[in-house]
Amino acid sequence: MTFSQNDHQSAASQAFFDARDQLLELASDPVAARRDFIWPDVGAHFNWAHDVFDVIAEGNDTTALWIAEAGREEVKRSFAELKRRSDQLAHWLLAQGARKGDVAMLMLSNRLELWEIMLASLKIGVVILPTSVVLGPHELVDRVERGKVKWVFAAPDDAVKFTQVPGSYRGIAVGFDEASQDQRAALYDWANFEESRSASLAPVPKLTKSSDPSLIYFTSGTTSLPKIVEHSHTSYPLGHLSTTAWIGVRPGDVHSVVSAPGWGKHAWSSFFSPWNVGATIFVLNYTRFDADEFVAELDRAGVNTFCAPPTVWRMLIQHQLQQKPHGLRELLSAGEPLNPEVIARIREWWGLEIRDGYGQTETTALIGTLPGEAVVPGAMGRPLPGVQVRLLDPLTGAETEEGEICLPLDPAPPTNLMPGYFGNAEATEKAMRGGVFHTGDVAQRDESGVLTFVGRTDDIFKSSDFKVSPFEVESALLEHPLVAEAAVVGAPDDTRLNVTKAYVALSSGAVADGETAREILAHARVAMPAYMRVRRVEFYELPKTASGKIRRVELRQREVAAFNEGTRIDTEWREEDFPNLKK
Repeated sequence: MTFSQNDHQSAASQAFFDARDQLLELASDPVAARRDFIWPDVGAHFNWAHDVFDVIAEGNDTTALWIAEAGREEVKRSFAELKRRSDQLAHWLLAQGARKGDVAMLMLSNRLELWEIMLASLKIGVVILPTSVVLGPHELVDRVERGKVKWVFAAPDDAVKFTQVPGSYRGIAVGFDEASQDQRAALYDWANFEESRSASLAPVPKLTKSSDPSLIYFTSGTTSLPKIVEHSHTSYPLGHLSTTAWIGVRPGDVHSVVSAPGWGKHAWSSFFSPWNVGATIFVLNYTRFDADEFVAELDRAGVNTFCAPPTVWRMLIQHQLQQKPHGLRELLSAGEPLNPEVIARIREWWGLEIRDGYGQTETTALIGTLPGEAVVPGAMGRPLPGVQVRLLDPLTGAETEEGEICLPLDPAPPTNLMPGYFGNAEATEKAMRGGVFHTGDVAQRDESGVLTFVGRTDDIFKSSDFKVSPFEVESALLEHPLVAEAAVVGAPDDTRLNVTKAYVALSSGAVADGETAREILAHARVAMPAYMRVRRVEFYELPKTASGKIRRVELRQREVAAFNEGTRIDTEWREEDFPNLKK
């Protein structure tokens, strides 16, 4: 039977909603959900913005997005309003010269325009490159060049960074009326986003194929520059049905997550997953985290499903916030394993279990505890519906009960796995060698099939929910003339999980004293963004293998031992030792 494009679109929508509704119907039976769920065949022309969001949004005045911020008027937009606005913006972008396959960098905070631009870009096939506002010009140069960026969306404070970033991209200033006189002068050749409000409101034709790229992300590596993850119009949008099942969000819910734009988790839980079921996304912006105010806002908004990284959960515990926000039904944590004592305390206070989940930038949610399942403290859970996991010995490739988490690629790659790394066939081949996708993470499986995270096969660590690549930090440190060599590890920390610690071998003639430490820490403040900044430094003879590779594992063990003993390493220098350290 031959289908027209409209028939394809209708069939794609129906296939998606049938699969979604199956997961909703099986929400009370996790065993059946894992056993019976099959990824839908959405055909060759699936586009989530057209086939899912617009279908949900048609005539729907339910609030889709609710942004609250102290000192500012709340922003609320319905599904129908966002549909119309994204159509209008899509027409404007096409008139500006945007075309399918162009890469658009979105360097925006949690503001309404971020969601509008993402929807419009998906509709016309512009590839979205979410970018954190904490990045500086040095990181942006690499992203613009290797990401082949043609469009940049940024608010004035961040847009001015691009005066130091060469390239043939077109800049679009979001919130141009917020710009200072100096910023307006610097952005004289940038387009004003507000001009898009005069464009057509007509429906937008669907231009993409299911296999076309939809989003790309830069992800940290330990021995090379960040790789670029490329997702198609199925791997992320469709693939997030697994994330929707894990969250347990239902039609009519209010969902909230603590996650900054620019990172994959934001698209997981502040875009695709809740809107898959027509739920409201509640975003609470804050310049400084206030635990009491935060919980009060969750209560005021009637949030039903809430996800936060372990750092936030630990802060809530420290502030003794024992009164549960009235609407909460599902609590989630992601990013790294959550301490069992935190889970126990929240259970005692709020009567709810915090369910853990696991995935990567290269995937959607892969492993988790589903609603209604017993939580095993410290464990990730089981493979989610539609996900198959193998644990393989990193050396032999043999199946094992403690090994690297791998996803089988036969008979077909998982729906919720990236097609590959953008412009890097070698990295793609390495990650997908041996008929499986290698996550680089190690887990152990108990007799009931529950998986517990053990560690990484590389050296990336988390600090306050941000991934920190030792390679990137070490590269920045080596720019300082006093640093001959450096090894960076995460030093355990009660609040941030880890802080960045640098073991430094000094250049010939350099003195290992406080003044040298102060100089290196000051350099770190200007050479790298705050989330990866070196906060401790120690002058040390770096341990190495026979082939000359630094053994970071020994340095990590040294930090863990000191932390467990509750002692400070007396030969290290910390930021707080230098109260007048220049920013």
